[in-house]
Amino acid sequence: MKKIFMKSAAFLMASAMVLGGLTACGGKDPVAGETPAANSSSPDAGESSDGAGKTAAGGESTFTYAIAGDPGANVNVITTSDRFGLMTIKMIYSPLYMYNADGINYFLAKSIDTSDDKLTYTMHLRDDVKWSDGEKFTADDVVFTFEAMEEEKNAGWAYSQLVFPEGAVKIEKIDDYTVSLTMPFVNSAAVEMFSQIFIMPKHIYENVENFENNDVNTKPVGTGPYVMAEYSPGSYVKFTKNENYFLGAPAIDNFVYRIIENENTAMTAIQSGEVNAWIGTPAQVAQMNLEAANLTVYPYQEGRVGYMMINANRVKDENLRKAIFYALDKKAIADAALLDPQYYDLPWSFMPPNSQYFTEDVEKYEQNLDQSKELLAASGVTNPELTLAYNASDSLQSTSAIMIQEQLQKAGIKVNLTGVDSTALSQQMKKADNPYDMYFGGYIMGIDPDTFSSLFETGATYNSMHYDYPEMNELFAQGRKETDDAKRKEIYTTIQKKLQDTACFYPLYSNKRLLVVSKNVAGVEEAKLVPVYTFEDTSKLQMK
Repeated sequence: MKKIFMKSAAFLMASAMVLGGLTACGGKDPVAGETPAANSSSPDAGESSDGAGKTAAGGESTFTYAIAGDPGANVNVITTSDRFGLMTIKMIYSPLYMYNADGINYFLAKSIDTSDDKLTYTMHLRDDVKWSDGEKFTADDVVFTFEAMEEEKNAGWAYSQLVFPEGAVKIEKIDDYTVSLTMPFVNSAAVEMFSQIFIMPKHIYENVENFENNDVNTKPVGTGPYVMAEYSPGSYVKFTKNENYFLGAPAIDNFVYRIIENENTAMTAIQSGEVNAWIGTPAQVAQMNLEAANLTVYPYQEGRVGYMMINANRVKDENLRKAIFYALDKKAIADAALLDPQYYDLPWSFMPPNSQYFTEDVEKYEQNLDQSKELLAASGVTNPELTLAYNASDSLQSTSAIMIQEQLQKAGIKVNLTGVDSTALSQQMKKADNPYDMYFGGYIMGIDPDTFSSLFETGATYNSMHYDYPEMNELFAQGRKETDDAKRKEIYTTIQKKLQDTACFYPLYSNKRLLVVSKNVAGVEEAKLVPVYTFEDTSKLQMK
């Protein structure tokens, strides 16, 4: 994420817009496919006494988490924004604090003071933190990280949440354990925007010129619960516990992300006990005998919205776009893809239903075939034939695509389905002249509604609908500067209404993430299930 999602996705956060596996928030979604040596090259494979628990050799405990994509060799705080890269970041580094549904949870910071004019945020830092190489963590590291993120040449994922047309966030060291961040204008999303920036060591990176590609990334020094020990491309990332972790040494000695992109292979691995955790779909979970495999499922809400967007550069007629939407039955699509309402919520706008800013006071486009046909006639387009692109390796997208094809056929709209590699598709979607009329997206943004702006502002990095509605830009600008909650709600209600009226964005469902975990793992609730990273603090996990 170069421009940012996180004014937007920060928050992610991960997520690069695909319907099934993820995120958002920002970044790229994992590419599903066959992984070389996915069954054999994981560390400790075949030597554990009870699956992926304690090894017979040294008695050390190992937690193995099957993930569907490769974080890569150049994971770093500045440019990494995909889900699996961020999961790796969370193991190695720490943020000042995290801002999730339960509020602020402090890590490197102890508290935050906000000035009366709502412009300056003063961070009071812990003085008992050491980097994994023994060096002391200080305010210098915080200043260095934020300044590096503000350098445009570094292509930092959070650049546009720190640098605005009005100016850049000013970072100042007050003393060794106090830092102030001053916004160039009042921004109600500031506290959340700062929360997902992990801090890197100045003494390690101060002479690095290319954050994305350098030797330092392969031997990271962090303040997180674990230290990266090994990385095998396409196979695994292994971490060993950081004995000096400032919140207490982890209970589990080794933590492994085992890369298994093939869904069937991963499902076999979790059932056989080769891995301790995996993210499954409702259909996959329904196929498993959880009791026999000694497994527990934790469904949790990430605030994710899966959606279909229309490329307004190709489908220019608003009546045609509305005809498409009125032909769809989103509950039928959600039921087909996710099986049971316990695994999803139905959104009616871009805001997830669990957001305080979510409203149903929008055009819901509930299925009405007669109205769809009337709008189609009004468009003047005869025998429309459209192309819907989707991630061919994602079962949720595949199911959703088939359902949409069938539903639109009933309204007289022919849809050709094109399965595409997810990485290639995400790149094509960025171009207004891409060859697709419709495609899927998915995001995990933040708590504050301003984090969604880079999806919907004109020319924004993740506006793959390629429309131009200047009024939307102005409304988002008003929303981020307004400090009165009631007035902000009015503004974002208006934004949700106007976006639905453009008929470019069709929210499908807000699906829960299903974490399948071995019953010999304890401390899941204490570790806290959160968007993107899965666990807020892996040090709290234990092996029974």
